[in-house]
Amino acid sequence: MAEITIIGSGDAFGSGGRMSTCFYVKADAGNFLIDCGASAIPGIKKHGIAPDDIDAVLITHFHGDHYGGLPFLLLEMAVYGRLKPLVVISPPGCRERLEKLLELLYPGTEVWGKLNISFHEYEVHKPLDISLLKVTAFPVIHTPEALPHGLRIQVDGKVIAYSGDTSWTDELVPLSADADLFICECNFFGLEVKNHLNYQTLKEKLALLSYKKILLTHFDNEMMRNFDAVELPCASDGMRFAV
Repeated sequence: MAEITIIGSGDAFGSGGRMSTCFYVKADAGNFLIDCGASAIPGIKKHGIAPDDIDAVLITHFHGDHYGGLPFLLLEMAVYGRLKPLVVISPPGCRERLEKLLELLYPGTEVWGKLNISFHEYEVHKPLDISLLKVTAFPVIHTPEALPHGLRIQVDGKVIAYSGDTSWTDELVPLSADADLFICECNFFGLEVKNHLNYQTLKEKLALLSYKKILLTHFDNEMMRNFDAVELPCASDGMRFAV
């Protein structure tokens, strides 16, 4: 059994005062973050989670509200002398991006020599098996330069699927197939905005999906104004539940 804490369920602009995308999964095999948005550090601490409680970080794509907290997480681990290994799983090029970010944000601060980090880059539709979990990446429709993917994660005999940021794509069908939990972005209620899903489109496509449970996330103000008309479960910051 895995326990999930929703650290952040907001969009890139913190609409409604919500924190940016971050999910903490506590499992017997190990604990990990799914995405690590810009507000991840205060978010995890607010919910009693320490950086040392994190064994791995999975990144769906390179937008700041999904990986912008990772430089600060690494900085804290380095400053406070983390000794145990950390695994980072992402699209190609994560370490290079982090090196540039850390140099811009904290020039002259040593991080890399103080940490034991292994980077793993996933490939589309090819399962990546590390000691604590297995992850398969699916291509989704978002800003191409950010290398967007949805992730299907197997841990402790459970499947957690996450759409990442995307407009509708048929890749969500195999991504979410029979998942114990499908976390799906639903940025808008009725607005049609490039690279994001809205509730009306998702509702039309539900019959194609075969998840066991679904949870919507990544909300903009227009979506939140219409929560009363939404029939699917919606994430909120601080929500905790078992899968």
